[in-house]
Amino acid sequence: MRFPIDALLFDSDDTVVSTRSVARGVWRRWAESRGMTLDEVMARVPVHGRPASAIIADLLPADQVAEAVRSLEDAEVADARAGNVTPVPGAYGLTASLPAHRWAVVTSGARRVARARLGHLGMLPEVLVTADDTTRHKPHPDPFLLAAERLGVDPSRCAVVEDSPAGLAAGRAAGMTTIALTTTHPAEKLEADVIVEDLTAVSAHVTHDGRLEVEIAVRA
Repeated sequence: MRFPIDALLFDSDDTVVSTRSVARGVWRRWAESRGMTLDEVMARVPVHGRPASAIIADLLPADQVAEAVRSLEDAEVADARAGNVTPVPGAYGLTASLPAHRWAVVTSGARRVARARLGHLGMLPEVLVTADDTTRHKPHPDPFLLAAERLGVDPSRCAVVEDSPAGLAAGRAAGMTTIALTTTHPAEKLEADVIVEDLTAVSAHVTHDGRLEVEIAVRA
C-alpha cells in the first residue's frame, strides 16, 4: 500500500517511544504517594491519551493539582534521563529517513516530558506540539491542525500515526489519513485507514517531484 502526503504526524508515547511499562511504574508510585492504587486511578477516570493535568484534575482537589502535576512530571523526566525509555520498533529508522520539515510529534503529554523522552532517544523533531500548546486536546483536532500549520502543509495532505482511539479520532476530525499501531490497543478497538503492529511496517521516501510517499507493508 502506497500513498502520497506532505507530512507524517506522530503521537509520542507508544507510537515512537515505548513508555507503557515505564509510565505505569511512574503513575503507580505517584498514586501510592497520594493514598491510591493505580487500579483505582484507572477505574475512576479515563487515562490513555489524556494530558496528565486533566487526569489529576479529575482525581484531586483544585488546590492540589499544580503540585501533583509537577511531581509526576519530575518523575517522568527523571525516568527518561535514566534511560528507561526505548523506541517503538521501526521508529528510529523511519523518523531518521524523513526531512525535518516533513514530520512532527503531537502528544497529549507535557513539553518537558516529551523533550526528555525524545531527546534521550535522539528523535526530537523540529516541530513538537504538546498539551502545553493547545487548550483543546485529543480527540479534538486542534493539536494536529497546529502541527500542520507549523510545518506549513495542508492538513488534508498529512497522515497521523497513533496508538489510541482518541488520537485517531483527532486525526480523522482534522481530515487526515490515519495509521494505527496496535502497541496499546487491539486492532478491533482502533478505527483507522490502515492498522499495523508497529513502525517496522511503515517506510517513506521523497519522490522526484518533492512529495512524501508512504509505503505500508500490510501483512497477510
